[in-house]
Amino acid sequence: MALLLRGGRVVDAAAGIDEVLDIVIDNGVITGVGADLESPGAEVVDCSEKVLLPGLVDVHVHLREPGQEYKETIASGTRAAAHGGFTAVACMPNTDPVVDSGSKVRFVVERAEETAVVRVYPIGAVTAGQSGEQLAEIGDMVAEGAVAFSDDGHGVGSAGMARVAMDYIRRFDVPYVAHCEDVSLAAGGVVNEGVVSTRMGLPGQPALAEELHVAREIALAELTGCRVHLAHLSTAASIALVRDAKARGVSVTCEVTPHHLFLDEDAIVVYDTNLKMNPPLRTAADREALVAGLLDGTVDAIATDHAPHAPHEKELEFELAPFGTTGLETALSLVNTNLVASGTIGWAEVTKVMCHGPRASLGLPEMRLEAGYPADITIVDPEARVEVTAEWFVSKARNSAFLGSSLLGKASDVLVGGAWALRNGKVVG
Repeated sequence: MALLLRGGRVVDAAAGIDEVLDIVIDNGVITGVGADLESPGAEVVDCSEKVLLPGLVDVHVHLREPGQEYKETIASGTRAAAHGGFTAVACMPNTDPVVDSGSKVRFVVERAEETAVVRVYPIGAVTAGQSGEQLAEIGDMVAEGAVAFSDDGHGVGSAGMARVAMDYIRRFDVPYVAHCEDVSLAAGGVVNEGVVSTRMGLPGQPALAEELHVAREIALAELTGCRVHLAHLSTAASIALVRDAKARGVSVTCEVTPHHLFLDEDAIVVYDTNLKMNPPLRTAADREALVAGLLDGTVDAIATDHAPHAPHEKELEFELAPFGTTGLETALSLVNTNLVASGTIGWAEVTKVMCHGPRASLGLPEMRLEAGYPADITIVDPEARVEVTAEWFVSKARNSAFLGSSLLGKASDVLVGGAWALRNGKVVG
């Protein structure tokens, strides 16, 4: 059915739009964007008081399928994505078994076709079994639909292996996504190393464990010419390294997470395992540097690192509980609450770091609010209140770092290829 989205604030930095307009959709494609449009026979949707954005994408999620379906599945994870306003996700390969071959990428693609309510882009492993010892089947995975390669969950420990991987991955014109962690420095650390770790009596993970690895990956990107995307950066020095590399013309992009943008190590004093993540929450100064990097364009993407876990796993002692927090359903509300509503950034900037920047970082298809583009659209009610309770989540998991928060703004509707994935706040399909 044709749709006429009437009278919403249409914002898209790439299209140079920020005004109240109508959008006409027919056969899954945007056919018109303008004032006072007509489309005889189309369903008219009142979008007054709403903000219409090009479809948001999260380039760093863990859907847990195959092998850990008790935590999350492609079906439940993509429903959570739609609930949070995303029209697409890129999923990491550290499943069980690891997605390190063409057949396993095909499994993810086929499961997504069967069960997903948003677009799913598989990321393949860099090394077989993520062991760091032997290259995975890169070519076969590209042929089956892998859009990038990462050993996320832990870094590729050997610089020599990382160089070989980048040299090979470069030939397929896809990015290498780096989890930046020097295990020899980080091993055993469960929080940021510093005053808070000392006060809490918990082993600390130094900022240098990330920063040394960031410097290495940038140097290897410069050497090999491979496109490198740095995942979940958390420190001021990491951002400074990326800023300098970009100034030199190195092909490097980076992402930060909502939890690193809006929380710091002082939140952990309650020993809440939902606040245990890798990399750990850093200092207030680090958090401020991440925001500054977002504002000056050093940071290309906000990505959630959505890491669902079962309740019994997070109910262990802090040192024994797994790392990670969910993020798909709270990210947009957190950005609106902390950045847009405060006047720190506008909605145009949101489209840069939650749509266009992430897509460019992984080479995903471009989405714009212009005629001829697929109708992937996120519709936001910026004044809606969100009370983050365990019952509110659509994800199988409830391990959110923001449980108990009261947030402003949420996705009210999501269109993927002109079909509703979220309608009036309820997931469709």
